[in-house]
Amino acid sequence: MIRVKNVVKTFDGFRALDGLDMTVPAGAIYGLVGPNGAGKSTIIRHITGIYRPDSGTILVDGKPVYENPAVKARISVIPDDFYFFLSASTSEMKTFYKGFYPNFDEHRYQALKDVFTTVNEKNPIRRLSKGMQKQAAFWLALSCKPDILVLDEPVDGLDPVMRRQVWSLLMSDVAEHGTTVLVSSHNLRELEDVCDHVGILSHGKVLVERSLSDLQENVVKMQVVFQEKELPKLPADMEVLHVSQVGRIHTLIIRGTPTDVTNQLAVYAPILMEALPLTLEEIFIYELGGDDYAVKDIVL
Repeated sequence: MIRVKNVVKTFDGFRALDGLDMTVPAGAIYGLVGPNGAGKSTIIRHITGIYRPDSGTILVDGKPVYENPAVKARISVIPDDFYFFLSASTSEMKTFYKGFYPNFDEHRYQALKDVFTTVNEKNPIRRLSKGMQKQAAFWLALSCKPDILVLDEPVDGLDPVMRRQVWSLLMSDVAEHGTTVLVSSHNLRELEDVCDHVGILSHGKVLVERSLSDLQENVVKMQVVFQEKELPKLPADMEVLHVSQVGRIHTLIIRGTPTDVTNQLAVYAPILMEALPLTLEEIFIYELGGDDYAVKDIVL
């Protein structure tokens, strides 16, 4: 388990992390999402032990990660802007990784050749295309057999077939070895297919942190046609995140379970009423609707 508690980090007077709290359960695929500048890459660098927090704690299975080689040896990371020695090949980087990761599995490295077939392990990584460099990064990271895999925009640059192959490998590691995966990405549609927990960041804080199923069950999209064309006055305790209208059809984004919201709206005797599930992208937009995101004019 990764436990981040009340972490603060300031750069030249700018507070990048502002008392951030988050918990990544063991064996979960945790999606970290947020707008640009929310602090995603900064908290990733703390979790991987690159940055020391100004205050607060970051624990991996109860142990601090900063300047702790034993904990870091259990974590493999693929940053958005990854680095290899300028003249090093994948094969040479494998030797380098072996010196840091005691669980590095040579057998698995050889087996993954059949997955990353376009990467010539003898060629310098810097001469490979961006997509092939990302494949080399996954090849090495997965061969380390880490307990925790931290990914920042992991499949950016990969073609659709390779993206699916990489996600399949990650989910297989979670299922078979209990690997914990923390992934930051702007591709919310893709995260929705693989994540079981989600944390939404904004201004250096986690606004929402829940399992994806709980998140989707507690915000509902209602399409409703009432007797009158105008929207009736809704109950004061109904938390409406967004309202739009096309013709006589009102689309309401409401916090609550589909059953509760349906029962509340039923008292208005609507002509038509349908509850629709929200995508992770829609949840992201409306959770941040009052937080620098102008979504008033979005028509669903």
